[in-house]
Amino acid sequence: MSGKAYLSVSNEVKAALAANKPVVALESTIVTHGMPYPQNLEMARNVEAVIRKAGAVPATIAIMDGRLCVGVSGDELERLAQTGGKAAKASRRDMAALLASGEIAGTTVATTMQIAALAGIKVFATGGIGGVHRGAEETFDISADLEELGKTPVTVVCAGAKSILDIAKTLEVLETNGVPVLGYQTEDFPAFWARKSGQKVDHRVESADDIARIIAIQADLGMGGILVANPIPESAELDPAGIEARIVEAIADAGKQGISRKDTTPYLLKRIFELTEGKSLAANIALVENNAQVAAEIAVALAARQAKRGA
Repeated sequence: MSGKAYLSVSNEVKAALAANKPVVALESTIVTHGMPYPQNLEMARNVEAVIRKAGAVPATIAIMDGRLCVGVSGDELERLAQTGGKAAKASRRDMAALLASGEIAGTTVATTMQIAALAGIKVFATGGIGGVHRGAEETFDISADLEELGKTPVTVVCAGAKSILDIAKTLEVLETNGVPVLGYQTEDFPAFWARKSGQKVDHRVESADDIARIIAIQADLGMGGILVANPIPESAELDPAGIEARIVEAIADAGKQGISRKDTTPYLLKRIFELTEGKSLAANIALVENNAQVAAEIAVALAARQAKRGA
């Protein structure tokens, strides 16, 4: 039995894929664990609107009622948002158990990539990828996102890695897994709330069409995913030194409370929201919408390239 047997694809997404129209996948842990209700629902709807305005079809992905749901919208999207942190957080290792139990779960980058690939979606917009956590040399806390990027042929548009992580080590693991890191109009790898991390991308790329060409060649070579690093808009960037101080404080708080493993990132994001008096949330929303815009442009360029190939 193929994993596709568990797929439930909305009629809109199904029709778009059949007609070779541009589709952009969206993860759902940002809805369930990334921000509180009702901001999460408003953000999800706004991101979908950004994608539609750019000429693509949004496809929010989640695990609901024993199905891998692609194109969650309307009442189901509201249900997902209201469930919030009570929902499970689904990485690759959790999928079979969650399908069996019928629980609602937000999908991480890794799981969203896997489900998007099953559905035939090639471009995915998120906030920031998971990575190597600070202190991983002792905890071995490394996100499954990095390995998934190495083997699953989906292009992920993000604002870099969350700056709660060890970004230098994250890039090292991406290199080990053979993942090309493309900087969208930048040579500097972004750090989520900040435009620069002090690390460099593998290749600077200037346009969505250039990225679409690279995606097409990557597919011809039978290789895995691509990471597109798209910096947060300058107007929404937080002061790098200030946010770093809040991150250090939040990590110390997590240690005192014994927070670990997959609970770490949701806790840190919530604590940083509190420490920045909500500024981190506003920046998060801005960067997600910016990533959705770029992802939609890439999906449109890729669909046009594929149509030209098939003509």
